[in-house]
Amino acid sequence: MKDEVELEKKREPIESLILYHLFKWSVVSPMLHIYFRGRIYGAERVPESGPLVVVGNHASDFDPPIVSNCLRRPVAFMAKEELFQVPILKDAIRLYGAYPVRRGSVDRSALKAALSYLKEGWATGVFLQGTRTPNARITNPKLGAALIAAKTKAPLLPVSLWGTQNIVKKGSLLPKPVPVTVRIGELIDAPSSTEREELEAVTDRCVEAIHALHDLGR
Repeated sequence: MKDEVELEKKREPIESLILYHLFKWSVVSPMLHIYFRGRIYGAERVPESGPLVVVGNHASDFDPPIVSNCLRRPVAFMAKEELFQVPILKDAIRLYGAYPVRRGSVDRSALKAALSYLKEGWATGVFLQGTRTPNARITNPKLGAALIAAKTKAPLLPVSLWGTQNIVKKGSLLPKPVPVTVRIGELIDAPSSTEREELEAVTDRCVEAIHALHDLGR
């Protein structure tokens, strides 16, 4: 952990690191490994430093902290703008690296925030569907992640979350102790341009990689 912190000091503000590690080691890590019996594959594929665009499927509000925990470095995730209207929570998630995005539209401010984090050496996380899906499959991927990667020349890292769609069922107040598996794939090169055809091709590669990992199951 000491080496991990030293690497991060070169990239992230100290207040973000304090909150990140406090939340990670006191809440997220124990919950993932004990309560959800988490399995993590491919963590050695994560670059220790440098800009990185993490792309994944999305089925639960638990997904962002789970992914951040598994990557062994902080990840700044896009979060729906409604969360930034909640007192106290808005300040906490900002320190944790989250930035707001308006769903259903091209949010230039969110794109600007993602580019800023990447220029500072952060990893930024984007769920390709843009919203949760009930079966954790990506049926309508957005091009935002590929566009961010193209503008910063940051590689894309596909991550599959298996089982998180069962953590909270409709009408349930508490998360269920279901098994969760996270699989991290091989890096995918950034698009060579911001042309739509190129963005679509790289996005399709990411979706295929994530689904292939997801199909491996538990």
